[in-house]
Amino acid sequence: MPFWRRLSTKLLAAVVLLALLALAAVVLAERRFERHLQDEIVRSTALVGEAVTTVGQAALLGATERHEYRTIGRLAALEGVDRMRVLDPRGTVRYASRPEEIGQTRDKAHASCVPCHAGHELPLSRAPAEQRWREERGPSGRRLVVTTPVYNDRTCATAECHVHPPGRQVLGLLETDVALEPILSGVASFRRGFVSLLVIAIVATSALMYLFLRSEVLGPVAALVEGTRRVAKDQLDVEVRVRSRGELGNLAASFNDMTRSLRRLEDELNGLLAGLEEQVEARTADLRNAQEQLVRTEKLSSLGKLSASIAHEINNPLAGILTFAKLVSRTLAEGPPDDARRAVLQRNLGLVEREAQRCSAIVRNLLDFARERPMAKKPVDPRAAVEEALSLIANQIAIQGVKLERHLPPLPQVLADFGQLRQAFVNVAMNACEAMGAKGGKLRITARAPEGAVEIAFQDDGPGMPPERVSHIFDPFFTTKEKGTGLGLSVVYGIVQRHGGSIAVDSTEGEGTTFTFRLPAVPAERTAEPPAPPIPADPAAAPARAQG
Repeated sequence: MPFWRRLSTKLLAAVVLLALLALAAVVLAERRFERHLQDEIVRSTALVGEAVTTVGQAALLGATERHEYRTIGRLAALEGVDRMRVLDPRGTVRYASRPEEIGQTRDKAHASCVPCHAGHELPLSRAPAEQRWREERGPSGRRLVVTTPVYNDRTCATAECHVHPPGRQVLGLLETDVALEPILSGVASFRRGFVSLLVIAIVATSALMYLFLRSEVLGPVAALVEGTRRVAKDQLDVEVRVRSRGELGNLAASFNDMTRSLRRLEDELNGLLAGLEEQVEARTADLRNAQEQLVRTEKLSSLGKLSASIAHEINNPLAGILTFAKLVSRTLAEGPPDDARRAVLQRNLGLVEREAQRCSAIVRNLLDFARERPMAKKPVDPRAAVEEALSLIANQIAIQGVKLERHLPPLPQVLADFGQLRQAFVNVAMNACEAMGAKGGKLRITARAPEGAVEIAFQDDGPGMPPERVSHIFDPFFTTKEKGTGLGLSVVYGIVQRHGGSIAVDSTEGEGTTFTFRLPAVPAERTAEPPAPPIPADPAAAPARAQG
């Protein structure tokens, strides 16, 4: 902040201005005092002049010159009187305190004659009082010259020695020079002392004013400003300490009350937020548990739906195993086998081994699908997840007479949990088969790899859905089937979201529905060994094996 805008600067400027005005008033008063002193000197000198007028008259009337010299000399020796002289009407100095001035003549233009004559041929009867004195400068300094007229009164006109007619009013002049230097020196000394005292008073007043302002104004204001800055930085533990008991002290107390209220409110808000965080964490845990429960429920539902087809799928190879086992037992019961029968037995035992391996693979895939385990993401081949999902529902596809079409070109790997990705594909494929119903249809699975992603689409030619159902297709417990749980597609949506992907649905009534998975692809530099491909399920071969 510029110094001229500070409160202390303004107050100090006001004090200095008042002091200067006071100084100007004092100087003016001192000037008036000097003028008054001069007037007093003139008046005193005039009184002295009046006192010596009689002496002058006596001198002009022919008194003893020695007596007049002595009288004028004594008067000129008075303190403050520089010199005295008596002039006759012609301007000639008749008597003077300094003998060298006696006999000097002055004309009408002389400063002593101008007050009376003022340009007239004849003198004025009375000269104005303000014109009877003048100030002159000489070698000895400034002096005040006071002129006192000597008038022709009756005693002068009737005296035997007097030669002046009664019509003449002024017989001469008495000039008294008064030295001003002692007086002016005293005035100057008075002025210097007064100004010094005034300067000291101004400095002392300014210093006291500054100390007062610093203690009562600047300090509290600075503390309040610092407090507001700290509060603006969210530091509510600030406490402004002001010793003043005036307005600024009240302001500081109000500020402290405000900060205490803010701290109390902040503590309350923090308490509420802490409680809210705990509630949110608890609700989140509940939702997570509910979601996991939904996943388990949907998985159990899927397992229930798969159980029939899996049982039928296992029944065919078991029937073949039982048949070949009976043949082997019957052959061995007839006696030791020859080479031809031994070859037949070996071929039949090989078929039993292959069918047992097929049953083992089916059971292993089913157990892997049903196993509970935490999500573990790693780079996987999405085609392998699709193929294993199809192997789990191969028998259901065959029973419903659904024609399966695959168009799965080589795809980039995706970062995913293989089991959850397979479950999502199983749910969508089973949902498509159930939508097409017992009359069968065609399930077309396609894939492509746009930049940085992998897209896999499941398209059926079922009845489709109206738009109002499509908007709720992923809502939990929303289903259009009599025995459905409404959790399958909701679980699929959650799995895709946890993998950072998306799933879109496009359905037209009477034409079918398409579900499109979009998952982020793993960069080319990140590779992983693909999982072992599942044992392909050939739905068409199941009846043949059953016949064997």
